[in-house]
Order: sequence, then C-alpha cells, then structure tokens
Amino acid sequence: MNEQRLSTVRRIEFAVDWPPGHAAAYLLDVDEPVLVDAGMPAEFGYGDPDAALDDGLRDAGYDIEDIEHLVVTHPHLDHVGQVPRILDATDPTVYAPSSVRERFSRDPDALAERVRTNAREAGLAGDQLDEAVEMAVESLRRNAELLPPESVDVWLDPGPVDLGPLSAEAIHTPGHQADHLCYLTELNGERALLAGDMAIEPFRPIVMHDGLDDGYVDAFDAFYTALDRLDEFEVDRVYPGHGPVHEEFHDALERDRASLDRQLDRVEGQLEQGLRTVPGIALSLAGDRSIRYLIPETMSALAHLEREGRATATLDDGVRYYDSV
Repeated sequence: MNEQRLSTVRRIEFAVDWPPGHAAAYLLDVDEPVLVDAGMPAEFGYGDPDAALDDGLRDAGYDIEDIEHLVVTHPHLDHVGQVPRILDATDPTVYAPSSVRERFSRDPDALAERVRTNAREAGLAGDQLDEAVEMAVESLRRNAELLPPESVDVWLDPGPVDLGPLSAEAIHTPGHQADHLCYLTELNGERALLAGDMAIEPFRPIVMHDGLDDGYVDAFDAFYTALDRLDEFEVDRVYPGHGPVHEEFHDALERDRASLDRQLDRVEGQLEQGLRTVPGIALSLAGDRSIRYLIPETMSALAHLEREGRATATLDDGVRYYDSV
C-alpha cells in the first residue's frame, strides 16, 4: 500500500435512534476527495441527514459536488442513505462489495418464500411472521434503491484495491452483514482501517448477516471468521461507522469474540431453563428491548449451538424446537 497525502479525515455523523445514536461517514481529503459510506436517508426522520452531510463537507472546505469517489462498506441504510442525493448532485466513481450485485438481483418473491419458511420453522406466526417477511423484502428493495447497482462503477473483491487515489486492502468481514468489506490503507503514515460496522468501540454489532435468509445458519461462524481475518493485520487507527475513532484494534476484536461467546452461552442457558423456540428465547434475552433484530441473531446462535453439538433440534408440526445437551 502506498502512503497518500492526507490533510484531513473529516468524520460526518448522522443521527440514528439506536445506540450509540449516530452513524459515521468519513471524508478523506486526498488528491481526489473520497467519501467512505454515506449516512442515513432523509425519509427516516432521524435528525437532518441532508444538512449533516452538507455541513460536514463544508467544514472540510468542500461541497457535495466535489466528491469524486464514493466507497461503500456494506449496504445497510445507515451507510448508503445519502447515495441517491450524491448521485443527483455529481458523478463520483462508486465502489461497493461485488457480492452486493448478486444480492440485489435476488427475486423478491423467492426471498419472501425462503424467509417465510425459515421464520415459520423458527416459531414465528401470525403478524410476527408476516412482519418478518415484509421486513426482508422491504430491506432488499429499499437498499437496492439507495445503492442502485447500475450506479456502481467498481465492484470490489477482497484483496488489493484502488479507491481513487488510495491503495487499500479490501477485507471481507461478514457476520454483521454478509457482504461487508473493511478497507485498510495508509493515511499520514498510519495503517488506517475504514471499518464500517466492525471493530467498533465499545460494543459488538448484532449478528444479522443476511437476516432470515438461508445464510442465518452460518452467521456466527462467519462473524468469528471475520474477526480472525482482521486479526491478521496490524492497524494503528480504526475509523468505525459507530462509536469513536480509536487505536484499540486488537482489543476490540478480542472483546467481540468474547461477546459472541457470551451470547452463545446465554442462548444455551435459556435452553437449560426450558425455553425451546427462537421467539421465546429472543423475548427472554431482550428484556424491555425490541426483539426485532434479536430474532435473526438468536436463530443463528441456535444453529451454531446445534452444529457444535451443544443443542439438538426437532421439527414438530413445522416448528423447530431446541433442547440443551
């Protein structure tokens, strides 16, 4: 990786209604300005994301029309929300993980069928089942509208990549999101990780991977693999999509491993207490929180425990029941 001239890394924060209350994008003030991730869309009503982007760019001495390169770590709405507005204003070179192209080509009806089957086997029924299917299809459609595949100029595979004037290493880091890439590059003599939703301080992002699609079975394994993969690199400074910029890279990875371990232990503990279905376990773990995103993580945890021989599963009247071993 070649060191690049850099006078500023401008962090641009967008309000969200989940902890820690913001999502971050980064403007890299290199020879050709590079924006990494693109915050929230305005229609979700969290703060004023349009103003957040404009003010952040202005503070760095730029306007939206000056963005020459737009790099996406993963296609979640809080990371691609401003892409359409940027594309309306200017014509940047857009970079995104190559597997996103295949994901966005998925037939919504086929996705709905798989999600309905998986969710029904997980014990979801009635409105809860319908909401899970609707959520999956809506996410596919919404994210493909926010990051139109035809607007992507460079589809990135893991390995050495050029992000405009930057040379970088693209690192595939699934688990939180199946297509997720982190980008390791040299900035001002430091090995900088543009981390998206990985290596966040002080918490681990939830295991969503591909939601309730078939990949839920391997989501925990994918997250552990991502942590192992990142651990092979030396990083001086982490620029995450949530939480502060920090220098505790390997500590963050170790904390995330321990967090995954604890979550598996918690789910196993629920089995030992006699809870046997995904909704029951997720509700118990959630306390007063919403179980919306705990459903896929709990499904994935149970699949992992079954594969490890720490749980058994029985399909009874179309619903999968789990027991501790």
